[in-house]
Amino acid sequence: MKMLLFDFRDSEKEFFDTREFKDIDITFIKSPLNEDTELTEEQLSETDVLCVFVSSTLTPDVLGRFKNLRVIATRSTGYNHIDLMYCTRNNIAVFNVEHYGEAAVAQYTTGLMIALVRNLLPAYLGMKLSKTCPPAYEGRTLQNLTIGIVGCGAIGSAVAKTADFFGMKVLVNTYMKNPEVSGFVDYVTLEELIKVSDIITLHIPYTPEVYHMLSQKEFEKMKDGVFIINTARGELIDIMALYENLVNGKVKGAALDVLECEYLALKKDIVADEINDSEEKCVASALITQKLLDMDNVIITPHIAYDTKESVHYLLEETFNNIRDYSKGMHTNQVC
Repeated sequence: MKMLLFDFRDSEKEFFDTREFKDIDITFIKSPLNEDTELTEEQLSETDVLCVFVSSTLTPDVLGRFKNLRVIATRSTGYNHIDLMYCTRNNIAVFNVEHYGEAAVAQYTTGLMIALVRNLLPAYLGMKLSKTCPPAYEGRTLQNLTIGIVGCGAIGSAVAKTADFFGMKVLVNTYMKNPEVSGFVDYVTLEELIKVSDIITLHIPYTPEVYHMLSQKEFEKMKDGVFIINTARGELIDIMALYENLVNGKVKGAALDVLECEYLALKKDIVADEINDSEEKCVASALITQKLLDMDNVIITPHIAYDTKESVHYLLEETFNNIRDYSKGMHTNQVC
């Protein structure tokens, strides 16, 4: 099989250097796959497998260029960056990887929570600029705060356990109760969680039903001085509403490891003439992200919560196991 592996990063190099792939001919490409990606006619006609990360955008226009595509393997749990309807119509199998990086994401979330509550970023920036103001860095002790966790799967439950260890009151909104944490959390509606939490952290997958689940009407119900953390999917938060509530002080601080349209949002300069029609809806979000980056009570990182050596190697191992299983007629982790 011939594979194009997009979104290839230096942190993945060790995995491939220590393994042989006799049954797969891999071409490594560092950039994501999208409508602007230039490929040779040979690549478009002979590629059997695409291996991508969530920074790629696999629309019908992108996928339609490939003449003999049989498999898409995404190195992620989420797959909303892939047009599944197109894949189903064209008999393209799509595979994801579940249950990777739970501990890494939960630990990262905890780190972001502490950084926000203790004002680590403004304190660091003050030191860096030689303009310190210790009274402005006064924080809170965690045991006096209530954390609201949206989603209680492997990651959400791990965050709940850590919060309980810190002595926090833990509220959970989830479609299914988790016996691992039921002894010390309170299950509540999303509305109640939003109203009483000092910290709100998101740990659910993205589906169209939860698009902008935190929008202006939700922010209006929140406590003054709430902290927002998102290590799940950028589409869960209306970033314009978040920005407005950071400006007016309703939200005291935010930490985002994921962004809506993050392939565009993380660009340093957005040039209107270079934006294609499919990206227009993302431009406003990307411009707001640039404003957020100028705020010292906002932490934005480039989708790295899962990114530990152990998680990356597990992710790659399972991705290639999925592909090999498919070649043997098995359907491990097949989405469609």
